[in-house]
Amino acid sequence: METKDYKEGIREYDTYVFDLDGTLLSTLDDLAASCNYALRTNGMEEHSVDDVRRFVGNGVRKLMERAIPQGDSNPLFDKTYADFRKHYMEHNLDTTKPYPGIMDLLSRLKERNKKVAVVSNKFYAATQALVAHFFGDYITVAIGEREGIRKKPAPDTVIEAMRQLGTGKEGTVYIGDSDVDVMTARNCGIPCISVLWGFRDRDFLVAHGADTFANKASDILLL
Repeated sequence: METKDYKEGIREYDTYVFDLDGTLLSTLDDLAASCNYALRTNGMEEHSVDDVRRFVGNGVRKLMERAIPQGDSNPLFDKTYADFRKHYMEHNLDTTKPYPGIMDLLSRLKERNKKVAVVSNKFYAATQALVAHFFGDYITVAIGEREGIRKKPAPDTVIEAMRQLGTGKEGTVYIGDSDVDVMTARNCGIPCISVLWGFRDRDFLVAHGADTFANKASDILLL
């Protein structure tokens, strides 16, 4: 399959829908810290940051299913997952920060009157809090995991974001760092730009159908 760096076939879109973790924000260390706090609190073996990197991408419940022995069949799963959520809401700003070039990219998108949204498999409260804290001047639509809307790779969160933005598939691009993001864009019928600074490397992404890549934030829009 032929692949290309985004700048080789660059075009401007009207609407930019971003994944959050691994795309806009470097969140891995805080996720790992809260995961290990919950495991440690409940007498379970902790994981390395690289382990947690492999676990992320399908929402925090799936992260904890992968981290906890026997997953959600473990009798301590619900308590451990609740401990994770509580700790993460209190510590999700400890080390989390935007990736290099992201703030400049969002500023340029705003200058060009582009519509911008975030969709995430992170639970709704954390998605809202992080987007408001870091990107409140640039992003007003942020959709996280909640009841009544299927999480990615189902198209529901992206469709809801487009609805809130008052836009449609035409002129919309999706930007993410994982195989889940590639599948989400495909299920929405919109193009996907896969970023190479996140949780998955290029070979993994190519193997899961990615064909357009951004090596740095400025590749997403000719700055």
